[in-house]
Amino acid sequence: QVQLVQSGGGLVQAGSSLRLACAASGRTFDMGWFRQVPGKEREFVGAVSRSGGSFRYAESVKGRFTISRDNGKNTVYLQMNSLKPEDTANYYCAAGSTGRRMISGTLSDYDFWGRGTQVTVSS
Repeated sequence: QVQLVQSGGGLVQAGSSLRLACAASGRTFDMGWFRQVPGKEREFVGAVSRSGGSFRYAESVKGRFTISRDNGKNTVYLQMNSLKPEDTANYYCAAGSTGRRMISGTLSDYDFWGRGTQVTVSS
């Protein structure tokens, strides 16, 4: 069982930047980020392939958020720029245990999850 340990998050003003990190205890394939606000379903934010060469992003964050990974550290990062109040959510790191031909944005395709970290963007 792979453990995902998240760090980062907090309270920032609109327009600011924030970086989240997620360290995996073992080998993973695609790694990504989802977010959730109370009363709503968890939604896909973005993900990166194991090689770090392929990416997928939700339309709502394209051009503002960037995902990267360091396989030497088993860590994936989410750099969030130009944050908006609507980005406020609990952010979850996710990782797959098998390789996929295309990066998935579906919750059930990810096998390991972090505990979540709150990001709050004030207006």
